[in-house]
Amino acid sequence: MGRRFNFYQRFHGSDLVLLINLAAGLSIFFFGYDQGVMSGVNISPDYINVMGLRGRDALLGGVVAVYYAGTLVGALMGGWIGDKIGRIKTVVVGSLIAIIGAVLQTSAQNVAWMMASRIITGIGTGHLNAIVPVWSAETSHHSSRGMFIAMEFTLNIFGVVVAYWLDYGMSYTEGGLRWRFPIAFQLVPLVVLAVGINFFPESPRWLAKVGRHEEAIDILSSLRGDGDPDNPEVQKEYNQVMEAIQLESAEGEPTYYSMLFHNDKLNIPRRVHLSIWLQILQELTGIGVITVYAPTVFLNAGFSERTSQLLSGLNNIFYMLCTIVPVFTVDRWGRRFTLFYGAVLQGICLLLVGVLTKPSIMSMNSLGFGIAATVFTFGYTGFFGMTWLCVPWIYPVEIYPTKVRARGGAWSVVGWSIGNALIMEVTPPMIATIGWASFLVFAGFNFLTIPIVWALYPETSGKTLEELDIVFSTKSMLVYRAEKELAALKEQNGGVIHLGDPDSIDHSPDIHSIEKTPSMNEKSGTPASQY
Repeated sequence: MGRRFNFYQRFHGSDLVLLINLAAGLSIFFFGYDQGVMSGVNISPDYINVMGLRGRDALLGGVVAVYYAGTLVGALMGGWIGDKIGRIKTVVVGSLIAIIGAVLQTSAQNVAWMMASRIITGIGTGHLNAIVPVWSAETSHHSSRGMFIAMEFTLNIFGVVVAYWLDYGMSYTEGGLRWRFPIAFQLVPLVVLAVGINFFPESPRWLAKVGRHEEAIDILSSLRGDGDPDNPEVQKEYNQVMEAIQLESAEGEPTYYSMLFHNDKLNIPRRVHLSIWLQILQELTGIGVITVYAPTVFLNAGFSERTSQLLSGLNNIFYMLCTIVPVFTVDRWGRRFTLFYGAVLQGICLLLVGVLTKPSIMSMNSLGFGIAATVFTFGYTGFFGMTWLCVPWIYPVEIYPTKVRARGGAWSVVGWSIGNALIMEVTPPMIATIGWASFLVFAGFNFLTIPIVWALYPETSGKTLEELDIVFSTKSMLVYRAEKELAALKEQNGGVIHLGDPDSIDHSPDIHSIEKTPSMNEKSGTPASQY
């Protein structure tokens, strides 16, 4: 009986990694599309009438906001399921839940129906957001891991762009088609993902964790060794994975609660808090306030309503193009520097947008200052796309041990959901109360992130996922002290640092002990992980 077709049987190395990340990108495309589609739906007269939302602005916003409650619940569910049944099956589960939600949204006849549908779609999205970046990180090479996840977020903003322009095009139509068709369109990527993901390889790290060693080696050989299990890089990575899994198993299986509060040798609570707060910091850098207020900036510049809508669409396209930059820089420059320069440039842009939109200044030359404010609005979204958009999604999936990586990704989505809900809640009244000064507040948050990242967030680029266990297992949570601690350990151990106390961990089984071929029966020692 022949084996079912899988891409790893036909493609190897960077070609296979690229295919995996394109599949992951399809999920992220759906995420972006689903985020963007409701902005056009909410202004459809037929939608407002059918849902009974005329004059009920709070409820109109509530229909959008319940989606984030769904993503929070779905992320926690998906993270737990992903560590139990694997990454691929969890993507299928998340896709099917989101398909049900999309069908119900498309056919909704009242506001309760719509809100329930949005929650279901959010639960499916939460599954996908928790597990897809994990799958991507676990299959990508450590030297290009950031590049591929950054590439996925180009597709994420492409989803926002498609949603915006589809809504814009449908604004010339009338009736239910104007809003039902854009909602139904999200079924296209979801159905393709639910079916197509079954032809992609499972994470070799998850397979090794659950004891499916032959399959893990098969896939790892395709990813790193051009199909050759004897390739030194395949052997080194497999042995590192097994060493890490043995260390992790000694610590037991943590719950979500213990991940947050129970200190252990692997410092998992530290990693959880870093993940959650990085996502919240991302929202505090101001992307939400720019998204809400950009059309007003364009209107204040003297542009018509239709021209302002076109400028918003062009801003989204510029945003998408700028997300290509980190594909080439995030691994070369590192995560920390990317966040540093992004925070500085974003803060400057928001500062200038705030000053230029101050009524007393705008009244001096509304067209000139309005155009300048428009330029810096474009500048902010561009710099955000180059920096803070992708790093808060790359970082969390890099820093967790294999046994909890999916649940770690879920905690990251929890932080994202909290940050989004917070900004959605405070931005409208803030703009209504202090107007232009809102930009100054968020500019301040950008500058505040710099010392926080410097002090608390170690560099992760260029290290394998197993080597990062060493980086995050130091006693000190302050980066500069942790680096001194690691340097001392390295000197003490002759230039290398093991993933744990070597006397308390058995050596990992070599790849050859699992292969069936007679010529592969020799055992080799487990290499120490280099930091």
